[in-house]
Parts: sequence; structure tokens; C-alpha cells
Amino acid sequence: MAPTVDPAIIEALGLDPAATKIASHGGSGFASTSKLSSKVNGQDVNYFVKTGTGADAELMFKGEHVSLNAIHSAVPNFCPKSHAHGSLRDSPNIFFLVTEFLDLGSSESGGSGQSFAQKLAKLHTTPAPIPEGFNTPMFGFPVTTCCGSTPQDNSWNSSWSDFYANNRLRSVLHAGIKSNGPDVELSNATEKTASVVVPHLLGEDRLRGVKPVVIQGDLWSGNHSRGRIAGKGGAEEVVYDPSCVYGHSEYELGIMKMFGGFRSDFWKEYEDLVPKAEPKAEWEDRVALYELYHYLNHWALFGGGYRSGALGIMKKLIAKYGNA
Repeated sequence: MAPTVDPAIIEALGLDPAATKIASHGGSGFASTSKLSSKVNGQDVNYFVKTGTGADAELMFKGEHVSLNAIHSAVPNFCPKSHAHGSLRDSPNIFFLVTEFLDLGSSESGGSGQSFAQKLAKLHTTPAPIPEGFNTPMFGFPVTTCCGSTPQDNSWNSSWSDFYANNRLRSVLHAGIKSNGPDVELSNATEKTASVVVPHLLGEDRLRGVKPVVIQGDLWSGNHSRGRIAGKGGAEEVVYDPSCVYGHSEYELGIMKMFGGFRSDFWKEYEDLVPKAEPKAEWEDRVALYELYHYLNHWALFGGGYRSGALGIMKKLIAKYGNA
């Protein structure tokens, strides 16, 4: 007997339960994934569904829902739109996320023709919206997001330097200590980096004119592909599994450089569209500083050799800027 579709999902999408079915599809490290099929006005429609158990899944899916729609709002054909998230009616401790279906196996042409560099540049040059209660764009995000399974505090801040030091470096260090135990060397290096290196490289008097834009937040090569969204048009350059923040565009580049997988022609085209911020001479060090967050997060999640990678980056930056 085919599995039934929970009433909460049916109601969120406004579907006819008699015409709707669900089947396991793909896989995810943190969730169960399915393809939901139905008919609307006689036309076949498909959706992608994630489900997970408990408060961690609820937090993760809410963050991904808002993240996908932030990207979709800035560059509509760059990611699937998220339709709904919430708890299942029949199993209230199980949570769901429903998005447009993304066919990563599609090789159809006829899409927008925009390159990955063009789309990412559009994302990184679209000003962030002004948050409720403020009169200017801020660094942060409306909800907590998760990078891997690490929750990220995205509380609003007018200072990118302060946000990165507190909401990223110090915060992920605490997560790592919780997972791996106290580490005096790593703690001291992270504090020196957050208190001295970050203000030098990212401070308002140094890195001028930085405006918050949408950052995908977990853009390694495994979260980018070509695919056809919701059966519309042809294959497009797409991203998915985001962990968004409104931040400095160069922050995105840290994880992209960490794991590689992006060709030299992409980097040339992207940098023509989004020039390196001034001072350009410190660009490589800024990207290394942004890469550091992901080394610390991977140490928090997986332990092992990521600790030495994080320390290597910090020792180099502290030697260069530690007496600034």
C-alpha cells in the first residue's frame, strides 16, 4: 500500500488528497527526502519534501525555508522556492519542508542561459531588505539558520566586523568546545583573531562601503548544480541547501575556496562582475578569514584534522595583523 500524505502537507499546498502520492527520493544527511506528485487543474505537479524529527529539524527547516525564499526573491531562477514548513498533523514531533521539485538529472536546454557566475553576482549585488523595526539594511538574518547541523545566531547588527567576530567565530568556537571539549590553544587563537584580526581586516574604517547582500552560506560544490526547477523552462544553474545571512559578499567565497571545485573561468567572470573590495591587497587574507569559520564549524561537527586547518589560518593571520 502506498504511503499516505499527511494532511498538514496537503492543506499547506492546497492539493486534492485523492490525486496526491509521495515516494522516497534521494537522500540527506539530516532528513528523509521524498517526491510528492499531484495534479493541479489537470496538470502534473511535483514537490520535494524533507522530514525530520524533533526541535533540531524544526529549527533547520524554518531556516532553510526563509533562506530559499531570500535567494528566490533576489534571483528567482537560482534555487527552488519553498512553499511551506511545519509539523505533521498525524505526528506532531515530525517536521516538514516542501519546496519546488528540482530535477538535477535534467539536461534540457532552453533555460535563461545565465551562467553560475552571473547568477551569483546578481545575488551578491542585490541589496538586502530593511528588517522590520529598522530604517536601514542590517547584517544578520530574520531567523536562525544551520550550517550543517550547527545553529547560527543571526541577530541583527549594524557592524559586519562585530557580527562576524561574535555571531560566527566566537559562536562556532563555543559549539566546537561543546562537541570536543575545552581547547586552550584554539580558544586563545580564536579570541585573538576575533578581537584583533577581524577589526583590522573587516572594520568599518578599513573595509569601507560594505553593504549586506544575500549569502547562500554553505556554497561548496556539492550544493551547486544544473537542474530544472518545478518542470519550468530548461536546465538552469542552481543552488540548494542554503544557510543564508545578509552579509559581505566575500564571506561566500570562504567555503568555495576551502573545498574548491569551481573552475578558473568562473572566478574570472565572477570577479569581473563583483570586483574585489578595497583594500584589494588584503583580499586573500579576508577570504582566508572567512574560510576560518568553516574550518571551525567542521571541527565542531566532525573533529579531526579541521582543528589544525583552523589553527594554521589563525597563526598566519595573527603573525601578520596581531599587533595591528
